[in-house]
Amino acid sequence: MKVLTVSDKVDELVYSPAIKRLAADVDLILGCGDLPAYYLEFIVTMLGGPLFYVIGNHANAVREQQKPYHEWVYPGGCVNIDGHVVEYGGLLIAGLEGSMRYNANPYFQYTEREMARKVWGLFPSLLMNRIRYGRYLDILITHAPPHGIHDRQDRCHRGFQAFVNFMERFRPRYLIHGHVHLYHPHQTVETIFGDTTVINTYGYRLLEIDEATG
Repeated sequence: MKVLTVSDKVDELVYSPAIKRLAADVDLILGCGDLPAYYLEFIVTMLGGPLFYVIGNHANAVREQQKPYHEWVYPGGCVNIDGHVVEYGGLLIAGLEGSMRYNANPYFQYTEREMARKVWGLFPSLLMNRIRYGRYLDILITHAPPHGIHDRQDRCHRGFQAFVNFMERFRPRYLIHGHVHLYHPHQTVETIFGDTTVINTYGYRLLEIDEATG
């Protein structure tokens, strides 16, 4: 299965008619946060979807507060899978939004303990996957990286130990994240941790992911 993954940056090639040539044969789109709603809506309109996503720490980049009712508006035609597990095309996919808490904003930031609770909230669905499919999960999409993998020392960009524990316990084939911007070509964007390939999808990536057999 061909998968387009996007995060953090509105790429001029993706946000143009050229997306038809770039990703004409894409079967699935995954969004890892901090992208405006119009961008996700453009991608899913041009490629047909499905598009599963999580929200990053910059909430106003994905949900826009509408006055006077202060309603949160989600990208049309896309599916927010924060705290959920979905199956598509033989792939088992889950999502976890947000970043490490670093200021007083109450939305889309989490302490380590709060993220650990979100992780364990997935357990019933993961257990059902194990019973039904013989495995817990194929892909976990997150905004923040795991602790010690692609992260940085400042609190905002520090990764979650909860994601490391998740990989050790549930052994997804992929953990795909954003949040950490890439400024030079020598930054590490792909790391193997146990059975999991951790990918930083800042901007966009095109991946070939085969359906698992158990």
